[in-house]
Amino acid sequence: MSTQYRFNSLEDYLTSSRLDINGILNDGWGTKFPVKGREIYAVILFCDIANFSGRTYDLSPVETLIYVNNFFAWISSEALQGRPAIIDKYIGDEIMVLFSKEFGSSDPFVDAINTARFMAEHDVFCYGPHIGISAGNVVVGYVGTPLKYSCSVFGRPVAIAARCASVKCDECISSSITLPAELWAGRDITKLFEPVKINKPDGSFLKQEMMWRTLAPRVVPLKNMPDLEIQEIVNDVVHLSTTSAEQRAVYSAKALMDEGSYKIHRYEYEEDLLNDQ
Repeated sequence: MSTQYRFNSLEDYLTSSRLDINGILNDGWGTKFPVKGREIYAVILFCDIANFSGRTYDLSPVETLIYVNNFFAWISSEALQGRPAIIDKYIGDEIMVLFSKEFGSSDPFVDAINTARFMAEHDVFCYGPHIGISAGNVVVGYVGTPLKYSCSVFGRPVAIAARCASVKCDECISSSITLPAELWAGRDITKLFEPVKINKPDGSFLKQEMMWRTLAPRVVPLKNMPDLEIQEIVNDVVHLSTTSAEQRAVYSAKALMDEGSYKIHRYEYEEDLLNDQ
């Protein structure tokens, strides 16, 4: 009986797998660089915070750090909770998650779409995530030089998922999932999004109403890419939290100060310049 490993990172996956590409090239100036990776079929999920710049404008740098890490901690737990996903990277306020049969998914698309669903349905601090999904052949590879390298994934599906996450949905009240229309074609949302069962005191259960609906496919322009016909799935339920994510970041920063884990350093640049003269 074979052992089924769970990969915590793309580097774990690559070091445990046969490489399809494993060569050394010349940069044209006499310096050699490695090209090492493995080609796979994957579903890519991008997710970011709605109006991140506006919502963090009045926060201090430390409060913004807390705000972003709170978002990543919450969304990572949703992405990885019982699902064989790998988080590729965090970019600013964005997270990129990969699903593939190579990582243990029996159906990577279903895993991705349900991850997106529960990210939005459990959005207790009203981040209002924008989620983009795409799928196709990608290369998981080492990127960098012998001085410093990391692992990431490359290919058109990555760019499409990122662009889909940035599409503005005028009919969206809360959260949205955007993907190429051809990837959704023929799928039934009522079968993919099974109703949530709520246990009742008498032992029976109540089925929760569907929170999602699909919009008519439409063609949108994508930055530096051809126009794309997209399918949007929107969630009309807005979480009314007593504490916003911004307030939570402010309160958390104060709590760190109160316990002595954060000391404010104020730099009066004009005064420092005068003293140096």
